[in-house]
Amino acid sequence: MATDYGYDSGLGFPETVRRHRVPAGLRAPFEGRTWREFGYVLLSLPISIVMFTYAVTMISLGAGLLVTFLGIPVFAAGLAGCRGLGALERARARGLLNLEVGEPEPLRMRKSGFMAWVGAVLKSGTSWRTLLYSVLHLPWATFSFVVAVNFWVYGWALLTYPLWFWVFPAYVGQDGLQLYGDQTHHIYLDNPFEIGVTALVGLLFTLATPWIVRALTMVDRVMVHGLLGPTRLSARVVELESDRGVVVDTAAADLRRIERDLHDGAQARLVALAMDLGLAKEKLTVDPAAAARMVDEAHGEVKTALQELRDLARGIHPAVLTDRGLDAALSAVASRCTVPVQVEVDLPARPAPAIEGIAYFTVSELLQNISKHSRATLAAVDVWRVENRLMLQVVDNGVGGADVSSGSGLAGLAERLDAVDGILVVDSPVGGPTRVTAELPWRGERV
Repeated sequence: MATDYGYDSGLGFPETVRRHRVPAGLRAPFEGRTWREFGYVLLSLPISIVMFTYAVTMISLGAGLLVTFLGIPVFAAGLAGCRGLGALERARARGLLNLEVGEPEPLRMRKSGFMAWVGAVLKSGTSWRTLLYSVLHLPWATFSFVVAVNFWVYGWALLTYPLWFWVFPAYVGQDGLQLYGDQTHHIYLDNPFEIGVTALVGLLFTLATPWIVRALTMVDRVMVHGLLGPTRLSARVVELESDRGVVVDTAAADLRRIERDLHDGAQARLVALAMDLGLAKEKLTVDPAAAARMVDEAHGEVKTALQELRDLARGIHPAVLTDRGLDAALSAVASRCTVPVQVEVDLPARPAPAIEGIAYFTVSELLQNISKHSRATLAAVDVWRVENRLMLQVVDNGVGGADVSSGSGLAGLAERLDAVDGILVVDSPVGGPTRVTAELPWRGERV
């Protein structure tokens, strides 16, 4: 195996490229993946026989007992057993096929008790899909077992024929492996040319067998993923439940931030202002000059408190975004950045207010990161639409090294985008430049 070192044009990091001297077609019969897949096919037949027998027996027994009270519980027990066998199949696929398949949705029981469990099992789509898998997998497992074993055995037997053909004249009493024979004619593979051709055919079979087994297991992958894994609907429900939790946590964090800013900023200034005005009122008749000076200082505090309230309101939702849209709002944010920022917004129309707000705060936070951490001298913001996606891209020529996985503000930003089916991609090699791309679903503004 040869090792070359190159550079990934996208990230700038050196990457290791491994090049095998032996082609993939010649390596395949000896690779661990091939033997694991072949082992999966071998195990499929006895396991599918057990699953098929159990499913048919239990379901038939339950159907036969439906005229009595015992039919439905037996039916539910059969489906529950199929669910357990489905879990075994998922584990086997993960171990031998490296198939990452998620767990299906659990039983949803509104009440506790045996009958509630029976009802949940019967209503669960997972139960019926595992039953269908248990029935359908047997004929496919039989077919794949026969094909794989025959190709594997015949391939290696013919390939090694030059090593064991001597068995026929020594112990069987014939010249070699019989290719054809009737009452008058017999054809044996006994001369060097025929032995060599036989070994060559065996080599072709041996080289083709791993790819045939791989094709057979692809069907198993589809069956396991489609019948034993979570459905798209259930996966979407789980994703939305997770996103809802992120949205709730984010909203709570924003409320705490606003409360803290009000308490530590404008509220504290207004309390001090009230005290100063009270003192000025007391000194108004005694020392008018001192009272006037205190009123002047209070006037300055009022201006400061008003500015802090404006900044806080801008952080909640800037008026310029509502009135003039993303172009003007992002230009205002860019003007407050510590480095020159070029802003280009190319949108055919305004998106929905919620999407527009998320886009604004995403760019705003990224520009704050540039001001605080990047040591950049130039930055650019591009906003455009591609089909049903709103695209944002912020680029700077700073030192780079930004990483979403480090638990920084980028991680929280990625969670916020994910909560609305958005995506955040960070390309920030050490030494720069940094390119952050965000995607948001496009929803047009309601009229």
